[in-house]
Amino acid sequence: MTNRDREFLTRLFQAAVTAADPEAALRAHLPARPKGRTVVIGAGKGAAQLAAAFERLWDGPLSGVVATRYGYGAPCQKVRVLEAAHPVPDAAGLAATEALFAAVAGLTADDLVVALVCGGGSALLPAPPPGMTLEDEQALNRALLASGAPISVMNAIRKQMSRIKGGRLAAACHPARVVSLIVSDVPGDDPAQVASGPTVPDRVTREEARAMVSAWRVDLPPRVADWMAGNDGLAPRPDDAVFAGQEVRIIASARLSLEAAAAVAQAEGVAAAILSDAIEGEARDVGRVHAAIAREVALRDRPFARPIVILSGGETTVTLRGKGRGGRNSEFLLALALAADGVAFTGLAADTDGIDGSEDNAGAFADGTSAMRLRAAGVDPAAALAANDAWGAFDRLGDLFVTGPTGTNVNDFRAILLR
Repeated sequence: MTNRDREFLTRLFQAAVTAADPEAALRAHLPARPKGRTVVIGAGKGAAQLAAAFERLWDGPLSGVVATRYGYGAPCQKVRVLEAAHPVPDAAGLAATEALFAAVAGLTADDLVVALVCGGGSALLPAPPPGMTLEDEQALNRALLASGAPISVMNAIRKQMSRIKGGRLAAACHPARVVSLIVSDVPGDDPAQVASGPTVPDRVTREEARAMVSAWRVDLPPRVADWMAGNDGLAPRPDDAVFAGQEVRIIASARLSLEAAAAVAQAEGVAAAILSDAIEGEARDVGRVHAAIAREVALRDRPFARPIVILSGGETTVTLRGKGRGGRNSEFLLALALAADGVAFTGLAADTDGIDGSEDNAGAFADGTSAMRLRAAGVDPAAALAANDAWGAFDRLGDLFVTGPTGTNVNDFRAILLR
């Protein structure tokens, strides 16, 4: 793996992140000023940066509250920034939820609510329904994270046990006009799925959510299972009158970011192929599929001729089998490195928010020598993968990719370069 190739892939990642820059994304989507108040609410790992950008762009008074992950705050003059835990919610998140509800209480039809929503909001806004507790919601989140279910399934289930998700926050804003400006981190860019849709109602019913629990064999905690078995606290339907006149806009997405990365590659003389911006599935399985494509290109120059950088996005999942450290991007890369052992490639996989899993790295680099170098360092790459310890493997090689919080989140970024 050469520094030249690392630097090239890093430039592509930076182009992808820049394409989702909060201020640039917001500028083209500012709503008309209202007769009454403007209240900003929001949640997600990039919510504070979105709020700060909105303050700079907005010509008029405003107030509001947004929730973000610990360490992801940004200076705001008029919008309160509250920090809470991710991916498992905590008491600070519970307080942030109540602050958001308080911010939109008592509004009129002359008022405007601007909802700034991006990935990570599901965990940042716990709101257990009556009779349930924060501990119940924490247990549900842990069960979902361990299940390997895709994000759409996890969010559909989360919405069934919440006072804020599934459009309930927007319903609390009635009769004010609500404009949701969303940075999508979900495959397919369904706005109802981003942060579990606090301001966007969903069509998934409780019965359908129960079927998802069964199909994905989600091991629900007993109290949560009892709640899901009933029909209390159902989410409002999309055709509910409280949502009339509301606007929902996707202002940044994985598609736009991958296209920006492809443009940078092509400007540097390397062709780019975007496989998809909506790839889901088990991270290690997706890694093996990408390895098969890389091997075919390296051996036969098909389906793409070299030099080529293969790009993809979406959100993979990890079914926890071991007790190692590592997120979905590093697990993807370790599986890729094992299956493409000896192939002349360099790869980067990283989360565009700057954090892959629970550690401080965005992702990692890998190449055709990664598996060999791990064995030489006394690490069995197959055993590391089995233990979900991709972080430990790439840390041992010094190949972790660390960016710090980026201020945005349009999901996973994967790039495989074949010279």
